[in-house]
Amino acid sequence: MSKKAAFFDLDRTLIDVNSGLMWAKHEYRRGGISWWQLIRAGFWTLMYHFAWIDMKRAYDSAVRHYEGEPADDLQARTREWFHDAIEPRLREGAREAIETHRKESHELVVLTNSSCFEARAAADAWVFDDWLANEFPTDDEDRLLGEFDSPLCYGEGKVTRAREWARDREVELEASYFYSDSYSDLPMLEAVGHPRVVHPDPRLSREADRRDWPILEWS
Repeated sequence: MSKKAAFFDLDRTLIDVNSGLMWAKHEYRRGGISWWQLIRAGFWTLMYHFAWIDMKRAYDSAVRHYEGEPADDLQARTREWFHDAIEPRLREGAREAIETHRKESHELVVLTNSSCFEARAAADAWVFDDWLANEFPTDDEDRLLGEFDSPLCYGEGKVTRAREWARDREVELEASYFYSDSYSDLPMLEAVGHPRVVHPDPRLSREADRRDWPILEWS
């Protein structure tokens, strides 16, 4: 019998908000970013919702801001913020889906365009088996270089990472599940045997209707 996995997008799928914007607000309150950087983060969030964003350009700008910061420090700060601001926002429907897949002995994987720091915190908080997210190289002193590893965990990049992970874990992607709200995740939704659309953005809603994919409205 083939092994199966359940992949879950994070923002507006497992949780009811865009965590990237919440992180930007958190960083602004602590003096980590400027007012203009917060406005730009809000603009990127809007573009992301409609799948109009140049994600590589957005990430280039965002990660450069953290160049030189110790990775362990950023992980600790992210974990504390996640525990306080994000962990309580897990949708009840997501919680039920997680438990259903756990009972079926499916591998549980956070698959997100967010940072590895946030994805690791999410996987730990909700007891997932693994996570796939954007990762950032460091120097010999474990300080961030202000770059990200390719491919970006976005669009086709999610599929690339998921296929590599599934091959290593002997998981059959075509028998697996993926939950997402975003049209940018269409390649990954097409790659699994059981696409699940959650509170979709306008473009994904139309596509899901056309393909007769299940559309879930989680509380």
